[in-house]
Amino acid sequence: MVQRDPRGRRLAARGLWSGAEVVVTLGVVLLLLVVHQLWWTNRQARADARHKVQSLEQEWGRPGGGDDGVPSAPSDEGADKDADTDTDAAGESGGAPGGGARTAAAAAPRWDQAYAVIHIPRLGLTAPVAQGISKSGVLDKGYVGHYPRTAQPGGAGNFALAGHRNTHGEPFRHIDRLRRGDRITVETRERVYTYVVDKRLAQTAARDSGVIAAVPRSNLKPAFGYSEPGSYVTLTTCTPEFTSRYRLVVWGKLAGVRGR
Repeated sequence: MVQRDPRGRRLAARGLWSGAEVVVTLGVVLLLLVVHQLWWTNRQARADARHKVQSLEQEWGRPGGGDDGVPSAPSDEGADKDADTDTDAAGESGGAPGGGARTAAAAAPRWDQAYAVIHIPRLGLTAPVAQGISKSGVLDKGYVGHYPRTAQPGGAGNFALAGHRNTHGEPFRHIDRLRRGDRITVETRERVYTYVVDKRLAQTAARDSGVIAAVPRSNLKPAFGYSEPGSYVTLTTCTPEFTSRYRLVVWGKLAGVRGR
């Protein structure tokens, strides 16, 4: 009869136990990383973003928003005086996008500076807008980033924005829920701009720079976009969720402007 070595069995058991401990440890580390990315970064970024919004509003002398937390849309009188709410009348005097004082935009702010606040009532979103789209300086703080070399709020051309869809505050998590006619309001120190959602592109490549052009139109899917100059807003984020392979795009048109 062949006798088994008890010492060998003990060594094998010890090896299996050590391997199991390594696997469990790696699993716990991975779980902590997931919790950090999906929960802690959101909590921290949202808190930072709320604080920045409050700071901007206090700086502007406006401690709070309206009853719904969103600036009111221009009244009929204000619309007649300050804004042309018919976006097809772009060539008429007294309120054409890009023509006259009502669409005057401030000079570009400093890099990474938060200088505006965006409100999207359908999504319950209020977030600061900062210059640039760097991750560390803007997006990972839970801010919405303004693409350099695109129009400023209310200006002729395309006020183009980017935001995270997942993690770090994920301000653009649900922009796929926006529908035509939804309001997007942008506050600055001097004015409040109201855009109305008009079109969207469910998926395009990250290299599709046409979607943030002055007259936004997809380079890869030319059926999506515009052919006439105007005052546009563009929201971009990654899609599908938890990936950065493609981009989701929502477009809107300037519908009203009022002073603060």
